[in-house]
Amino acid sequence: MDLRLTGTVVLVTGASRGLGAAMAIALAREGAYVVATARSEDSLAEVAAQGEGRISTIAADMRDESSVRAIVPEVIGRHGRVDGLVNNAGIAPAGKFATQDPAVWTDALAVNVVAPMLLAQAAGVHMIEQGGGRIVNIASTTGLRGKPYLVPYSTSKGAVVRFTEALAAEWAAKNVQVNCIAPGAFVTDAQKAVTESPELHAKRIAKIPAGRMADPSELVPLACLLVSPLSSFTTGATFVVDGGESGKL
Repeated sequence: MDLRLTGTVVLVTGASRGLGAAMAIALAREGAYVVATARSEDSLAEVAAQGEGRISTIAADMRDESSVRAIVPEVIGRHGRVDGLVNNAGIAPAGKFATQDPAVWTDALAVNVVAPMLLAQAAGVHMIEQGGGRIVNIASTTGLRGKPYLVPYSTSKGAVVRFTEALAAEWAAKNVQVNCIAPGAFVTDAQKAVTESPELHAKRIAKIPAGRMADPSELVPLACLLVSPLSSFTTGATFVVDGGESGKL
């Protein structure tokens, strides 16, 4: 199937590793011009090298508002337009809520909520002016069902789901689709503590009806479709990709 991504311009945040890197590379291979952003310039360069010449990079810290505000103007300056935005960057601080430093909350909300909002606002205004576009927010199953010791993360990812629904309703008539993906357990660098421990890995997969954790490649097709013009009547939805775990709870 031709996803009609050739020549489109897509911004992907948190693209230096894991799900973000997988989505950036896949979108480029589908013909999109991808601007990948994250903090690590070296890791971004490794991702760009796999993009068949269609991935450029911007080093940015999602906790720094001025840095975030500069991203969309830079994308438009390079390509003249922006057709898709994938808000993937996120942090998941763990700890006991009773003793958690408020700075942990400040960082989690800045990266997981405020940065996606600023990027969606800047990119969306441009999308409306050019006649349409698509925004994909990456939440988490933790944002659907809160988990202990991940209170800031659960809270922030829950906010992403509600943000998606509200913005989708506001911009539907302007031909800007806004959707959300809520991944479950994926084999990424962020999950090394689990995947490298036989005991923790066994406990984790015991909760998943599919009996395993997922590979990033299993989320990529959905992300590409939601960034594609083919998803023009799909908006305000949250797609759960978790091997049946949420349905089991």
